[in-house]
Amino acid sequence: MDENRVPEVSIASSCGLTMPVIGMGTATYPPADAETIKSAMLEAIKAGYRHFDTAFVYGSEQPLGEAIAEALNIGLIKSRDELFITSKLWCTFAEQDLVIPAIKMSLKNLQLEYLDLYLIHWPLKFSKEVSRFPVPKEEVFLIDTKSVWSAMEECQLLGLTKAIGVSNFSSKRLEDILSFAKIPPAVNQVEMNPFWQQKELNQLCKAKGIHVSAHSPLGGSVGAKLGDNNRILDCDVLKEIAAAKGKTTAQVTFSLCLINH
Repeated sequence: MDENRVPEVSIASSCGLTMPVIGMGTATYPPADAETIKSAMLEAIKAGYRHFDTAFVYGSEQPLGEAIAEALNIGLIKSRDELFITSKLWCTFAEQDLVIPAIKMSLKNLQLEYLDLYLIHWPLKFSKEVSRFPVPKEEVFLIDTKSVWSAMEECQLLGLTKAIGVSNFSSKRLEDILSFAKIPPAVNQVEMNPFWQQKELNQLCKAKGIHVSAHSPLGGSVGAKLGDNNRILDCDVLKEIAAAKGKTTAQVTFSLCLINH
């Protein structure tokens, strides 16, 4: 296990917390059933994954929690502290008085006492429980970032999470948070891959000490239909680089993400 250990990076505003640079995402399309998710998470732990990224809207918190409990029970891991667990505040809870109840609900789903990282999922607020996507525009609003971030800070101060951050935030929205934050965002999780490199955002985050975490490194939503993630793995240029290096296209893509930030 040690020889295959994933490198870690220190993240700011978190009292020395380190995060494995490669994590296991738990969002699926089309949605997978709970038992399939649980089984996949157990296999990931066996393979050496220690960083798991979930969210209320993914519907994966509960099966991930069950997988963690089973991994502890059968000895795959000795302690919950061996894992780095990220979850996210969904848009229907993006109000100051709903943030703490939301993280407590996620903790209950995960059967955990704390998260390692809690993120605002999007800089948006939905007016009510959303049952279809895309969300009707009349139900979408910008969040009151200042009041919601204040509640996120309270989550960290209460020990419900070791670090807080954002997801899918632009440079402008990050600058807004930084203008009033008592605890700056430790992480900004955004889509990043060879086709969507986010260079300006990366530069800002580096200057401000915010770690950029890349979701969809093998392809995502920008310029593609939902679920169509083959455009990167099928890219001839990346295939040529991979062949020249004796690597897979996926390995080259991951390496580019790490090098770029």
